[in-house]
Amino acid sequence: MTAREQLAQFAAGSKALPRLCREYKKERATVHLKELVGGALSFYAAAAAAKTGGVHVFVAEDRDAAAYLMNDFYNLLDEKQVYFFPSSYKRSVAYGAEDAQGVVQRTAAMSAVKGFTKGYLIVCTYPEALVERVADAETLRRDTIAVKVGDSISIAVLEDALVDANFTRVDFVYEPGQYSVRGGIVDVFSFSESKPYRIDFFGDEVDSIRRFNISSQLSADKLDRVEIIPNLNAGDGAAKVSFVQFAGDAAAYWFYDADYVLRRVNDIRRKTLADMERPEEIDRLMTSRNALLGDLANCRMLALRDNLPERPATAAVEFDTAPQPKFNKNFEMLADDMIRNSLRGYTTYILSENKVQVERLENIFHQIGRGQAVVRPLSVTLHEGFVDNDLKLCLYTDHQIFDRYQRYRINGEIRRDEQMTVAELNQLRPGDYVVHIDHGVGRFDGLVKINENGKAHEAIKLVYKDGDVLFVNVHSLHRISRYKSGDGEPPKVYKLGNGAWQKLKNATKKAVKDISRELIALYAKRKASKGFAFTPDSYLQHELEASFQWEDTPDQQTTVAAVKKDMESDQPMDRLVCGDVGFGKTEVAIRAAFKAAVDGKQVAVLVPTTILALQHYRSFSERLRNFPVRVEYLNRTKTAKEVSQIRADLEAGRIDILIGTHKILGKQIVFRDLGLLIIDEEQKFGVAAKEKLTQLAVNVDTLTLTATPIPRTLQFSLMGSRDLSVISTPPPNRQPIVTESHVFSEEIIRDAVETELARGGQVYFVHNRVEDLMTMQGLITRICPKARVGVGHGKMPAEKLERLIMDFIYGEFDVLVATTIVENGIDIPNANTIIVNNAQNFGLSDLHQLRGRVGRSNQKAYCYLLSPPDELLSSDARRRLRAIEEFSDLGSGFNIAMQDLDIRGAGNLLGAEQSGFIADIGFETYQKIMNEAIAELRAEGLHVAGLNDSEQEVVEQLRYIDDAHIEIEVEAGLPDSYVAQQAERLKLYRELDSTKDEEALLAFGERLADRFGPLPRETEELLNVVRLRWEAIRLGMERVKVKNGLMIVHFVGEQDSPYYKSDTFMDLLRKVTQNPGRFVLKQHNNRLAMTVRNVKDIEDAYKTCLLYTSDAADD
Repeated sequence: MTAREQLAQFAAGSKALPRLCREYKKERATVHLKELVGGALSFYAAAAAAKTGGVHVFVAEDRDAAAYLMNDFYNLLDEKQVYFFPSSYKRSVAYGAEDAQGVVQRTAAMSAVKGFTKGYLIVCTYPEALVERVADAETLRRDTIAVKVGDSISIAVLEDALVDANFTRVDFVYEPGQYSVRGGIVDVFSFSESKPYRIDFFGDEVDSIRRFNISSQLSADKLDRVEIIPNLNAGDGAAKVSFVQFAGDAAAYWFYDADYVLRRVNDIRRKTLADMERPEEIDRLMTSRNALLGDLANCRMLALRDNLPERPATAAVEFDTAPQPKFNKNFEMLADDMIRNSLRGYTTYILSENKVQVERLENIFHQIGRGQAVVRPLSVTLHEGFVDNDLKLCLYTDHQIFDRYQRYRINGEIRRDEQMTVAELNQLRPGDYVVHIDHGVGRFDGLVKINENGKAHEAIKLVYKDGDVLFVNVHSLHRISRYKSGDGEPPKVYKLGNGAWQKLKNATKKAVKDISRELIALYAKRKASKGFAFTPDSYLQHELEASFQWEDTPDQQTTVAAVKKDMESDQPMDRLVCGDVGFGKTEVAIRAAFKAAVDGKQVAVLVPTTILALQHYRSFSERLRNFPVRVEYLNRTKTAKEVSQIRADLEAGRIDILIGTHKILGKQIVFRDLGLLIIDEEQKFGVAAKEKLTQLAVNVDTLTLTATPIPRTLQFSLMGSRDLSVISTPPPNRQPIVTESHVFSEEIIRDAVETELARGGQVYFVHNRVEDLMTMQGLITRICPKARVGVGHGKMPAEKLERLIMDFIYGEFDVLVATTIVENGIDIPNANTIIVNNAQNFGLSDLHQLRGRVGRSNQKAYCYLLSPPDELLSSDARRRLRAIEEFSDLGSGFNIAMQDLDIRGAGNLLGAEQSGFIADIGFETYQKIMNEAIAELRAEGLHVAGLNDSEQEVVEQLRYIDDAHIEIEVEAGLPDSYVAQQAERLKLYRELDSTKDEEALLAFGERLADRFGPLPRETEELLNVVRLRWEAIRLGMERVKVKNGLMIVHFVGEQDSPYYKSDTFMDLLRKVTQNPGRFVLKQHNNRLAMTVRNVKDIEDAYKTCLLYTSDAADD
């Protein structure tokens, strides 16, 4: 029996439910639901709706309340019958900024209500949504375009219908109201669906209809017929009615507080009227209290409060429920309550979707000696728990017990997932700086067609210093990467053909090799020494972990478990934890520090900057304030007297956890018994500090935290020398950050700042030009006279900047107007609104980084992106803003593949030297050079212990060449007639270039066919070229040329390369010499080359390579 059925069965046993259903059946009934509290409303309403059927509209107090109510119904009823009816504007009708999400959800709810025939239908809404008028049913019917498989209709006719319905034509459909035509494929995004449709025509007949995914543009499921609904909000002339009128008299309305909702309707109407440019239009756009009461006159109403003077209750149904008691994370109190309840004959269930939480509760109960409190879990959750005295039932929710934020989801939200944005980040645009691994930094100048022996090929044009031009074949795309580094300074562009780039490359390679050697030696030393073995978890530890405000993510759980396991062994721990900003690394550190402190050992937490020291001090103290642990910090804001006091206490062992900058490594700081060293943001420490650390830490457990992802290959080289944990999932209960993009306007700034100050918060205002910061400060002071405004930027002296930020942390002023220095890891839990001016000038990842600065506490956070009007933005900027607006989650798939994280850390804003090489070379190229360096170390025979087989294989393959150059005489590529947009072709070429195996290649071909129709011949050839290149790389062939029925191959250039001693080469040699008629080997300019006769085409060439390396040729 599922949890849902079990809850339904509980409800069925109630005496009040049949009465409720009886009253509900009376026409025009007004029912007062007495003594029905929070969670019990959805519990009984769901039971009543399932029993009586019909359309039920629930009106909650605000958007969040409506969404939580809807999530309760998702859990209690069939999700497909539950709809959300939100407002269609971002802020208010007066500003007119439409919210595509909202429009789609409204339209979907309206078409569900109109098409409703049997069973039940639930709609959840709130005053802001209810006050807006909607198109009437007639308009909905008239404007719907229906298409079904087998219809005979031409593309031109369908296109005309779409244009009449105000759809716009684009290259690729990504938001409602758009359509595109490519060959025989029409893509269309209706306003009633969260995914667009792809309609495939065969001549003038509809051949198939599928939904497809916005980000990947690939088909999902097949449909027989679709109804395309235009934006019903847009039509000016259409008669507009209230939603109540639209839904008809048969619907029933449930209110928590009807009077409040109707008062709110009038308030919203008044406020909008004041902001409107044409006030006479208000009645067309909005309804009012009296109009709604008139529309409701013939409907049933059920309310928790009988407070409407215009419509007093005609009947009352009595319940006997009470809210879940507040336990404030006091588990003794909870256990006693549960034991008391069971003695009174009540049954207590814990509602939790997370098994771990339930196990945790059981553990805690056992440890505090309350084992007799039985934990009965139900794997479903409500927004609020309740006690029902009539049923003798207590339903307690885990998020209330543990005092956490509960996340809601809304079905049918338009999801753009991460692939699209990764593609956007990596998109090359003409004018971007790129790095070619053999020639250095140049500028990208687009795709061009070049003629080679009469055949046109697409190539990429790069411009170097003094206008030198380099054309790069699309098959060598992987040798190019976008130039990225921390700050936005333009890089140095190289001249082709002089040795400067090569020198830099070699210097980098040498540095990588040196670091690797050093680490391996240090590791050997550590492995040989003995450390302290900590004892297993105590009950204090369990309690600390249970009081964590968010839910642990799976990654966090495995990381914590790994750290504890390391601490409990007698080998010194050396673990590196990588994870994005806000993914809970600090929590891992706090748990480890607490574990050490419980065992009487001291903990040193080392941070790179004064500000971070203070910040960690605050978060550690906050988390540990109910536990017997003393936390202190040292930085340059402490007076000499305080410092000497701390030194004395530390030596006497009175301080358990000391947080500080590299000062704590000084000679005069002596620990009585150091057991654990935690290093935060390791990449920011200078060499000297690191040296001291290594001596300090030979036998102390060390835990290092970093937000800068470590390239996969470096992980290999350090594979043995460090244990690595990666936290890549964002915390599930973080509140999404409300993100809105607006045209720059003082009203928006005023609203945002005032709302935030009203709840006692602070605001970041980011403006990226130092010159205008003062003007901006003036503007804010003018429109919000109450706000105290401070100004900060990277050109200020470090001390002054630090002072400023400290003042901000301590709440000395309310608004910080600053350049992007904000994004550098300053964590101010009280700042929950960020306003980014000229947001169109920021890249996606910058915007994401900036937004990650707010929403760090359990307050709802806001991010406003201000930009010039849409007409003035480039389409790219528009899409970036649109995308960031939709990814309101923290880290929602924004763990953009490691390489896309522009190396973090903006040079030495707050101490620390950043590795200069990366800035000169760009991040991706640094990674490629790293691969080469590690391959060379291996070839020199430096042995790295602890590689498992699959890693060993990777190492083996790194050896000979990393690329093969293919020359062909047939046309191979994506023709313009097949993929018309240049940017899209480039994106596809890059995607193709990074495919690694046959399976991925076939999938790539299928995706092309799905989006653009059957593959033309040139594209088939293109796929074969890729296959040939793979084989060539595997066989150590640096160049392969296929023409006039011959294949000419050049092998590895260096004569003393280990390749010539390898099994691969020996096998090849053996097979080739067995067939001298077809294969001819010869020396050519001191290089080994080979000619292969009768090779018909590329496919034949790659099959020949395959054949002569597989053992099939051994006969």
